[in-house]
Amino acid sequence: MHNHEYYINRCLQLAKNGLGTTRPNPAVGAVIVFEGKIIGEGYTSAYGGNHAEVNAINSVKDKSLLSNSTIYVTLEPCSHYGKTPPCSDLIIKHKIPNVVIGCIDDNPEVAGKGIAKLRTSGCRVTVGVMEAECKAHHKRFFTFHNKKRPYIILKWAETQDGFIAPKTKNEKKPVWITNHYSRQLVHKWRAEEQAILVGTNTVLEDNPSLTVRDWKGKNPVRVVLDREEKLSSKFNVFNKASKTIKMTNSLIDFEKPIAKQICNILYKESINSVIVEGGQKMLQTFINENLWDEARIFVGNANFQSGIKAPTLNGRLTTETKIENDLLRIYVND
Repeated sequence: MHNHEYYINRCLQLAKNGLGTTRPNPAVGAVIVFEGKIIGEGYTSAYGGNHAEVNAINSVKDKSLLSNSTIYVTLEPCSHYGKTPPCSDLIIKHKIPNVVIGCIDDNPEVAGKGIAKLRTSGCRVTVGVMEAECKAHHKRFFTFHNKKRPYIILKWAETQDGFIAPKTKNEKKPVWITNHYSRQLVHKWRAEEQAILVGTNTVLEDNPSLTVRDWKGKNPVRVVLDREEKLSSKFNVFNKASKTIKMTNSLIDFEKPIAKQICNILYKESINSVIVEGGQKMLQTFINENLWDEARIFVGNANFQSGIKAPTLNGRLTTETKIENDLLRIYVND
């Protein structure tokens, strides 16, 4: 691995620490190197706080070294004022001569302007180091700005014989197909994404909370489809643990394709990623409208023999992972 790639890879490791807290900003990682040694590191703080470059510069004890250093970042430094001043200005202020960038920021407010400002000031700027990996890491941010919708993750668990739920059950609570470790992983995912979506029947049948309980992190915004307004405030999804958006006839025309309408509403709410955890009908709706980016499918060790069949999709299988007796398959929509 070349030196540039080594340090950008470290930036990516750092950047993951910001997942779920920086939204709607991207979770960026930054590293500062002087004479082959890392002297500063940082990642994007929770929304409203410092960007990765600021945290990395602040972590350098001897600021005099910055004028002979290289700063590495996963994403182009911003050039505009938002909640914080432009990071490109701070790099210029500290006279950091070399800037290595994973990928360009597609946000129209940046989109090469940060790079142009740095080069105009005399910085040597290298762009496109581990570009594919950096774009993959920033997939939520890029999808939101380029496609004008959230990054969409479909998630379900199915039995060995392809069912996601039994036809009937005795209690209004989930029937678990997966083991505790798989369920804990799902809570980690909830902490990393901005919203979680379910339909009316899921709330009626399972009364879920849709919160992060088995993992430390921020609860996602809960989005509930309630066409006929069957759901009262007594259900767990309407407690004070997190914000809930209820989508009824007043928001959605249910006589038309609904996945696109849901995406439009979430985009207007500045939500850049959503996990679709709804039942078979909800999941299949997003698949049929070809509005999904990633599908995370658990196959448990149970057999129902009959019940509600799992959704069907065409996607590219990227990974298969064993979680004790569960199998996790991840697909992407090419």
